[in-house]
Amino acid sequence: MRIILLGAPGAGKGTMAKLLEKMDGTVQISTGDILRSEVKDRTLLGKEAKSYIDRGDLVPDSVIMGIMERRLKKPDVQIGFSLDGFPRTIPQAEALDALLVKLNIRLDLVANLDVPRNVILDRLATRRTCSNPSCQEIYNLKSNPPATNGTCRKCGSPVSQREDETAEAIMKRLDVYDEKTAPLIGYYAKKGMLLTIQEMNTDDVANAIKEGIAIKK
Repeated sequence: MRIILLGAPGAGKGTMAKLLEKMDGTVQISTGDILRSEVKDRTLLGKEAKSYIDRGDLVPDSVIMGIMERRLKKPDVQIGFSLDGFPRTIPQAEALDALLVKLNIRLDLVANLDVPRNVILDRLATRRTCSNPSCQEIYNLKSNPPATNGTCRKCGSPVSQREDETAEAIMKRLDVYDEKTAPLIGYYAKKGMLLTIQEMNTDDVANAIKEGIAIKK
């Protein structure tokens, strides 16, 4: 499958992308992950991105799209992919449309994970992330807690709450999402590609995505 996962911060995009990867090999593509990889590998695009990051500036869409093109050309995505949290704006969506045409890739579905704000606030406020940059395993104090000593069950590193997951920071992130990213729902609805999913259980969400793809085919 080749899909885009839309949804507010904390809607479960990353969790769903990882589940789909385990289920059928659909590759999770996160702009944050590929940016870090390009910077770490010191590629030309990575160096350019790092120059913006070091200045505290946003990495421009032209650089993001260059990095995305490199990623979509890699052999592993031939199995299928899920774009986790990308695109974030209408201009990025338009640039992605052009890139997919260039690469002769057809999207199967855009899945909008529609989760109530109070649920998102609870999820993010109780989320903890492994401090090991090579791991970054995500936990939830209620549903998927780390080890009892506050360490990652996967690699043993300490887990912590991200600075952007305090109550105040979460509200700001949700406001930014409503302003800049939520319009993508209408953009993809007009294209007839959108499936809005209101299920909370991850298996139910995965099944809804599969059924949505089967219907559109």
